[in-house]
Amino acid sequence: MIKLPVSVYLALRYSRSRSRSSFTRFISHFVMAGIMLGVMALIIVTSVMNGFENELKTRILGVVPQVTITPQQQTPMANWQQLQNAWQWPREVEHVSPYVQSEGLVQGRNNMQAVMLQGIYPDAEPANSVLQQHITSGNLSALRAGEYRVFLGRPLARQLDVQVGENVRITAAKGQQYTPLGIMPAQRQFTVAGTFEVGADVDSQMLILHGDDAARLFRYPEAHVTGLRLWLDDAFAADVVTSNLQKQQPPLAASEGEWLIANWQQRFGQLFAAVRMEKGMMMIMLGLIVAVAAFNAVSALVMLIQDKRGDIAVLQTLGLSRQRLYQTLLLQGMYSGVVGSILGLILGVLISVSLNSVLGLLGVDLFAQGMALPILMNYQQILQILFAAIMLTFLATLYPAWRAARMQPAEILRYE
Repeated sequence: MIKLPVSVYLALRYSRSRSRSSFTRFISHFVMAGIMLGVMALIIVTSVMNGFENELKTRILGVVPQVTITPQQQTPMANWQQLQNAWQWPREVEHVSPYVQSEGLVQGRNNMQAVMLQGIYPDAEPANSVLQQHITSGNLSALRAGEYRVFLGRPLARQLDVQVGENVRITAAKGQQYTPLGIMPAQRQFTVAGTFEVGADVDSQMLILHGDDAARLFRYPEAHVTGLRLWLDDAFAADVVTSNLQKQQPPLAASEGEWLIANWQQRFGQLFAAVRMEKGMMMIMLGLIVAVAAFNAVSALVMLIQDKRGDIAVLQTLGLSRQRLYQTLLLQGMYSGVVGSILGLILGVLISVSLNSVLGLLGVDLFAQGMALPILMNYQQILQILFAAIMLTFLATLYPAWRAARMQPAEILRYE
């Protein structure tokens, strides 16, 4: 049989003792339940918020350029292959491809919508393209130079009331010509080759067409592009990559000047900042629940001390040192916090893993079309929650345990 230290043995004995008053046991169990529910809620909420953040990062930042390099004069770029070899790409950069881009309008049967026209080169796109994974009809290989085909977001196609194989008219902000009759916009009919749906705003704000077709529409010189787009292994490393590239600035022809290096945060930074702020506020509010429950351990410990004053005095007279007594009371006070935190951890992880199944059984339909609640558990974050809950309980029990350990046994036994 394993022999436990005296402090641990006494703490466990008092914690599981049935000789305590019913009210003392109730307070102890109440503290345990409060910490358990707080830790469980923190794990579930952070897992859901992490899931939403990851979905936004994967869906939106997998389609829009994460980092772009364009001439500062906003002129079309020539010889992009040479430029691609001129940079020393940071290790975070996974792929580099050219792109052609402009604001514009798309007109369907009875409606018109402002959009971002994104010209890509299918052969230069990464093999694991997020866009390719979210094509709902057609295939990106259908984008061939000179055939003037386009991919729309499925919500945008419904809004414009167009189907695959039908035509839409695209007008670009770039490529306008000045004639004696006035400004002639760059416009042309394109055939809808397919649709995509990533589940974000880009579904109704972006058109995908072949880079060469876009360049002709924008009246770019032959073999010119808007710039280079970078694919990163972590989209949130965009600031680091941007800073690194800004220090390089390879030389260019005098007509092009320096490079303008931008990243996704200029367009979508506020969205992700709002998600992170919301996650932070939720963690603070739920953390306060854990803190209140943890500091209720003070009440449980004080009531136990009052209940066991005689036992404490007898132990001291039998030779139990103040240090041992202090350790005993400290461990006993932490018992509810540790057990509650571990139970909350187990329940939080189990519920997070099966949350969509649980909601389905309860008949709660949060999303249409069979979509599930995104869940992403960060185990380092979960361990931090567990550690924080235990530390709060530890801090809450320090002073009551110290005060109890300084009690004089003679004063206590005088009235027993």
